Amino acid sequence: MSEQQEHLTNLLKQRQDLLDEINGLQQQAASKRELLLRASGAIEYLQQIGVTLPEPEEAPAEEPAAEAPPVETGWKPPVEGEVVNAEGPIPTT
Repeated sequence: MSEQQEHLTNLLKQRQDLLDEINGLQQQAASKRELLLRASGAIEYLQQIGVTLPEPEEAPAEEPAAEAPPVETGWKPPVEGEVVNAEGPIPTT
């Protein structure tokens, strides 16, 4: 079998695998959609018959956490027009 034939075989298998995966995802989405509709219907029913949730209690105010001091990395932004690589600025003379 030539290299091109092997490549075609691999691509055909990849296409089929992707189609199978897409079909599975579509089935999962349909199942989740149905579950969502059922849950929404149950919520609507319970709200119509007057079921309510208690009001949440106010949480006590927490003190804001102190900011951590900045970490010195030694990195400085490049100057306009300066060329930079992984080692640092490159002279442009």
